[in-house]
Order: sequence, then C-alpha cells, then structure tokens
Amino acid sequence: MIGRDSSVMKAWEATVRKTQAVAKKRANSIFGSTYMAHAEDEDQGNKDGGNGREGHELYHAEKVLSNGDYYKGDWADNFPHGKGKYVWSDGCVYVGEWFRGKTNGKGRFSWPNGPHYEGEFKNGYMDGTGTYTGSNGDVYKGQWVMNLKHGNGVKKFVNGDTYEGEWRRGMQEGQGRYEWGDGRYYIGEWKNGNICGKGSFCWGEDGNRYDGCWEDGLPKGNGRYIWSDGSFYVGNWSKDPRDQSGAFYPAGSLEEGSLEWDPQEVFEELGKCEICPGEKVSVLPSQKRLAVWRSSKGGCDGGKPRRMSIDGRVSVGVEKPSDRMQLWGGAEGDFSGTKTPPGGVGLDDELMAMQLDGAISRGSNQLQTLRAPTKSKRQGEIICKGHKNYELMLNLQLGIRHSVGRPAPSASLDLKPSAFDPKEKVWTRFPPEGSKYTPPHPTSEFKWKDYCPVVFRTLRKLFKVDAADYMISICGNEALRELSSPGKSGSFFYLTNDDRYMIKTMKKAEAKALLRMLPAYYNHFRAFENALVTKFYGLHCVKLTGTAQKKVRFIIMGNLFCSEYTIHRRFDLKGSSLGRITIKPESEISETTILKDLDLNFIFRLQKSWFQEFCRQIDRDCELLEQEGIMDYSLLVGIHFKDISENGEIISSESHTPADSECEGTPCTSRADMDLLLLDPTRWASIKLGVNMPARVERTVRRNDCELQLVGDPIGEFYEVVLFFGIIDILQDYDISKKLEHAYKSIHYDPTSISAVDPRQYSRRFRDFIFRIFSEDS
Repeated sequence: MIGRDSSVMKAWEATVRKTQAVAKKRANSIFGSTYMAHAEDEDQGNKDGGNGREGHELYHAEKVLSNGDYYKGDWADNFPHGKGKYVWSDGCVYVGEWFRGKTNGKGRFSWPNGPHYEGEFKNGYMDGTGTYTGSNGDVYKGQWVMNLKHGNGVKKFVNGDTYEGEWRRGMQEGQGRYEWGDGRYYIGEWKNGNICGKGSFCWGEDGNRYDGCWEDGLPKGNGRYIWSDGSFYVGNWSKDPRDQSGAFYPAGSLEEGSLEWDPQEVFEELGKCEICPGEKVSVLPSQKRLAVWRSSKGGCDGGKPRRMSIDGRVSVGVEKPSDRMQLWGGAEGDFSGTKTPPGGVGLDDELMAMQLDGAISRGSNQLQTLRAPTKSKRQGEIICKGHKNYELMLNLQLGIRHSVGRPAPSASLDLKPSAFDPKEKVWTRFPPEGSKYTPPHPTSEFKWKDYCPVVFRTLRKLFKVDAADYMISICGNEALRELSSPGKSGSFFYLTNDDRYMIKTMKKAEAKALLRMLPAYYNHFRAFENALVTKFYGLHCVKLTGTAQKKVRFIIMGNLFCSEYTIHRRFDLKGSSLGRITIKPESEISETTILKDLDLNFIFRLQKSWFQEFCRQIDRDCELLEQEGIMDYSLLVGIHFKDISENGEIISSESHTPADSECEGTPCTSRADMDLLLLDPTRWASIKLGVNMPARVERTVRRNDCELQLVGDPIGEFYEVVLFFGIIDILQDYDISKKLEHAYKSIHYDPTSISAVDPRQYSRRFRDFIFRIFSEDS
C-alpha cells in the first residue's frame, strides 16, 4: 500500500514539474510582449531542448505588456518574485520585494497624483511599519494592518496639527496626543477618531486647562476647568445648559466662591478646535491587478482561464473569444489583462477538480450550486384584538412605558452593590380606572414588577439606547408580533414592529440565573464593549389579579438580525453533534430557517485584525459563562451573500467574468470592495464585531465515510458575505435536570456528542469548535 502511494506521489510530482516547465515556456506568448533575459538563461533554455526551466528558478526579465503595463526585475514560475518594479498603465508604480506575484516585504508604492507609501507589505497589503505621504502633504509614520493604520503611529498634518498615539482600524483610538498648530493640545483617550473618555485639554497661550470626561469631542460628565492662577470650576459638564452643574473655587481656597462666568464658553471655544480628517485614497495597492495569466494546460475550448491579482486572489471563469485585450475593473483601469490564451484548464483547476471529485466520490450526494433560500413572509403573527395574548401585550406595553418614562436621576456607571440585590424590585399596581401614577387602560387589573431597575437603566445607557426610541419601538402604535411556535424551552418570543427588540417569556429559574450573574454581566460589558453575549435591556413581570394569579416574566433583548441586509442563512452552533441537524429538504429551507452544526457547510474567514479581536472576545465571553456556571449556549450566525444572480444562484467570488457583468448585470464584488469600505469612516462606523462585518466564507463538504464529521473539508470555493453573530441562550444553569440529562444520554450515546455537559467542558468544546470554523483570511 505504501509503495502504491509512493508511486502515485512521484507521478503527481512529475506532472507538476512538467506543467510548470510548459508554463514557463509559454511566458512570451502569454504576455505578447518584448522579452529580454540573460544570455545564460537563453543558453540554458536551448540545452533543455526548449522545455523551459524546472522548479522555481529565479531569473531577470523585462516585460512590456500589451495593455501598457511594464515590469522589470526578478521573475520565477511566471510571477514577479524577488525584487522588481511594476508600472501600471494608470501611472501607479511599485518598486520593491515580491513573492509569487504579491507585494511582500519592503517596497514603495506611489500613486500618479502624488501620494506614496514606503514600508512593509504583506500579501499585497500595506502591513507592518511604513510611512504614507498624502497628496496634500499629510504624513503618517507608524504601524499598518491590511491597508489601515493600526497600532502606534504619528501623523503630521499639512496645517501644522500633529497626532501621536494609538490607532485602530484606520482611526485614532486608545491613548493619544493631538496638538493644534496654534499650540493647544489634548492628551487622553480617543474612540473612532474622536476625543472620547478621560483626558486633558490645554489652552497653550494662557495655560488654562480642562481635566475630565469627554464624549464626541466635548466635555461630558465629571470634569474640572483650571485657570492659570490655580482657581478652578468643578462639576458635571454637558452641552445642554440644563444638565450643567458645578461650583467655583478661588485659588488657594477650599470654600466655594462666586464667579460671573458661563461654562458654555468652553464648548464654544472647543467647537473651533477641529480634528483634521483623513485623506481618502482612490485605489489601494491590494486592489491593483497584475496583467498576468496563470499557466494553463492545453485542452478543449471553453476551459476556464485563471487570473492572478497582486494580492494572490485568483478569479475563475469563461471569457468570450476576443482578439483584443479585455479589461477588468472598469473606470480606474486597475484590473487589466492580456488576450485569453487558447488553452483550457490550469494545474490549479485540475487539482481542485481532483479534490472535489474525491470529496464527491466518497459520498452519494453531488455538490450542488448554492442557491438563495426562498423568500419568507415577515416573521410572526401580529397580535391584534381577539388574539389570546392581546391583553398581555397591552399590559407589557403599559408597564414598559411606565418604567422607562419614570423620572430618575442621571445614573453613574459606578453602581452600588445594593442595586444588584435580587430583592431590588419595584411593584406597581395598574387598576383599569387608572391611579395617581398609572393611566386608565381597557384590560383587567394587573401588577407590574421591575427587577433591578437602576441596573437595567444603566445598561441601556451603556448600550447607547435612547429612552424615547426604546419606548416607541416597544410601546408605539404598532403591535408586537408573536413568533409562530415557542422555542424548545417552551418560551414564547415577540418581535417589535421595527425588529430591533425581541421579548422572551422566561421561567423562574432563568430569571434567577440572570439576577445571580447580573453583577458579573454588567462589569463584563463595562470592560468589553464588543462583548458577543446577548444584550439584555430589561427584566419584568406581569402578575394578573383575580382567580388566575398568573405570573409571566419577560426579558427584553436586542435582535441580532435587525439589519438592512437580507439574512440568507442562519446557523445555531454549539459544537455538539447529537440531534444537531435540520431535517428539511433544501427546497423547504427559507430565510428564517435555523440550521445547526451538522448543516454548516462553510468556514468563516475574517480579516486579520477582526479575527484577532474575535478570538480574544470569544475567550473572554466563555470565561464569564464558565465562571457563572452557564452551559448550553450557542453562537448564532447570520450570513448575507453579496452576489446573487437573477435566477437565485449564489455567485462565488472567483467566478466573476466580463461576460457575467455584461450579460447578467450582477455586480462584481471582491475583497477590493472591502478595501474601499474600510477607508470610508461613515460606513465603517456601522461595522462592529459581530454586526455588519464584511468577510468571506469558504465552502466545505463532508465525507460520507466519516459518520459524524462536525467540520467539513474546505474546497477553495469562496463567497463575499456580510456576517452577523452573537452568543445566545446564556441563562441555562447546569442544574439537576441537566445533570440527569447528561447521565441518561451518556449511557445511550457518545458523551462528547451531547449538549448537556458541565460548564467547564462545554466552554472548552465550544471554543475548540468555534476556532475551527472561524479563521484568519490570508
């Protein structure tokens, strides 16, 4: 058997060497260009009998391409490899190090209108340490990750302003110092390119200073304004004069004094101190394409030519026969190529076909084209008059309006331990005729209970939820919608009309679990704003009076899939296999169908900085849930596919061709589109970890010879997507019922395949699974 495998490998290696040799022999005809090489290379080629060079021999080449591009430098295996200079026909120039057709190492990229970047590259991106000089004279020197300023760096603006400090995803974030040209400066915290957090602002000319809290570039919260003589004003700062309060203390005195001075003058002065915006770049190095055809093997007409980009992306498709060069990328001319060679399928195509054939031959199922799910009606049944839960909905809306609208002092984020006491609750009676504190209503009398109202009010503030918008969403003129069937736990779910909030009925045990973990939950979100666990906005109870004496507990949560994007696939993922499959034919799967672990046929690929943040946050969230004794939670993932044809087929990112664009009208998106997205701060602001995240997914297939293969084998078929994800169902204790379930199922099934395991084992298994299906997009 070993000998047979060895002979197969030798035959395969020989085929690879032969194909590479043929590809190099074709290099001249592929480019249709003037070709110059060293004499010794030509002599060696003659000695080889015209078969070309084998392996990855490096030689010097100069190529003038038919579309006007020019390359001079080291060359190997039909790619720039080593040091070389590439000049695009639009005037962009790269001089530096290459690795198999990708800018990799140290180099300099310049734009035709003047900007240039000099520093480190990785896989076609500006990545590492480098200096960017803009067309207006701005200069940034520091760290980069995937074309974005990320890490420590200094930016000097042409107007004399300077920022030195931390950057994150292209914007100032973290600790930094910004100095204006007139000498004024700010030292402190930043967020999303704006002053936010704790910091100090100094007026350089007179020595006055403000120390305290900031929000959106202005003082907000506790702060102190100090004059140069030592006198100071301290208090609560707000742009709204009604919320402004404080006291003046003369220099050297501990007693409050009087001063005819309006703190609002500070806001007027700070309004003149603008932060210089960043420069937008028309095209990024990772968007520039090489006009290079991959080596192809002779075959029948209609084969799929492959095209390699500067950052290593390959596009596969069938081109229309044409005697002229076809340009990809349109207006900016940054994606261009040569005439389609008469050959057919390349070596990579053959290897991919071998992999697919092997995956398919091991099972009886064929790899089908992915299709968008059938359109479904809007989720839920509107609760109108006559519905069995109509009165309950009215009670809920009355209670929420009362709780949120009740006057309360501005809550500090530093809460007292007493605020988290489970006994900290407020009962309110709602008689039909109304009372001093409640309005009249058409339903029977009920009692309303608020659990830990101060904590949830502060959580809503932490989550940046406007009280008026919150009330309008839940208590507005539009009715709630009840989902057609209760969850596995027996709870009912209700959606607000705008889809922003989900209301779930709870068991008493779940309410107890939430109240027990509430201090840790609150501190977790204070420490990590990108936490992926479910956001809770309020915990309430409706108690009906009379003979029924029925209690209904509600939790109000954020709806993870509230988005302008259509969610085409939804997955509930736990990392277990027993019962984790949806028994539905493909034709019956709709946009709202929840698929499970054994239905998953993708690997999720995130950009480097996002993937690193994702891994850190998953670890933090799982540690919280493990410490609180929680298990049976899952990662809910929603996928929006960017490219869908008119007939409903999902188009892979490697199957766009000029023919596709012209004939079907399908927009051609790629990772280059993400580059533009990341450079637009207004669009970037809507992207957070787990929300509106541009990414790629790679399709996988499972082997039928493996009984329960949790994660399929990737097949190199990629799709451009927008991802939504978060950790849900975080209120299940490992209580006696779950321990009994574990004991019973362990007798009949593999104990590692069941969901009911202790929190420590559950957390470890969950993380292992998640880190297998999410990876860095390289």
